[in-house]
Amino acid sequence: MKQLYRTVAASLGVLMTTFLVSAQAKETIVKFKVEGQTIVATMVTPDDVAKSPVVLMLHGFTGSRNEWSSDAVKEGLFGRAAPVLAKNGIASLRIDFRGSGESDGKFEDMTVETETTDAQAALDFLSTNDSVDGKRISLMGMSLGGAVTTAVAGRTKTPLKSVVLWNPGINLPAAFISIFGEKQMAEAVKAGDNVYPAKRLGDGKDIPLKGRFFESLYAVQPAGEISRYKGPLFLAVGTRDNIVFPQPALAKSLLSYHDGPEELWTESVDHGFGVERSAETVDKLISATVAFLKSNGQ
Repeated sequence: MKQLYRTVAASLGVLMTTFLVSAQAKETIVKFKVEGQTIVATMVTPDDVAKSPVVLMLHGFTGSRNEWSSDAVKEGLFGRAAPVLAKNGIASLRIDFRGSGESDGKFEDMTVETETTDAQAALDFLSTNDSVDGKRISLMGMSLGGAVTTAVAGRTKTPLKSVVLWNPGINLPAAFISIFGEKQMAEAVKAGDNVYPAKRLGDGKDIPLKGRFFESLYAVQPAGEISRYKGPLFLAVGTRDNIVFPQPALAKSLLSYHDGPEELWTESVDHGFGVERSAETVDKLISATVAFLKSNGQ
């Protein structure tokens, strides 16, 4: 049995510059506290809709709140999705987890559980924010943020209208073995509160993390987490993903643990939905996500 969810009070710290993203949307940088540290987030709201439904977006490993960006998608996956959501009457809040982006904290202190805590604090923030409808909140996560999303969906007491997963981590130890290799994973999980000097396979990039992070990959089981969530679920995967694989077999396995309305969306693309090559599949994914949210109470 996983530990019960610990609710963290979230209070608005700073409202910074607000400006129009498009004719249909405005963007605001907001800040709130989690365990004394500041989380920075971007809220995009429809310009002509009062108390709109809202989607909380959770980014992936080593990412930040705009998500994966490239020459083809300079604004990032989440940055591109937010104005489209707003055009369809749906607000969004995308956060930098502590230790990532502009938020406080050190990346080396991050675990799956700290990100789960951050996400719950963001839900608490949205539940009491006057600019959105706190009773119509959906949750969306990409990659490791997708695994965090399953944990939040399964544990939170905040009612959720729906859940969206984009190439989520499903078997976390296996996914991170593909990133770091078996030898590093075996060594890192023994490091405890010490920093393990992990190097990413392929490019050799240094990604130092404490052993507690690697332990948390084994402690959080997305299938078990999502089994406690009974609401609508949208699962999007790339069948050529070389980090979370094999697909769609893993996706179907995850869905077998979910008891509720669900939709599986697949394309023959990689972990980033082809973001490095073009925006074509990304835009198809965003459109499918919007259609799902609108058909499930958003």
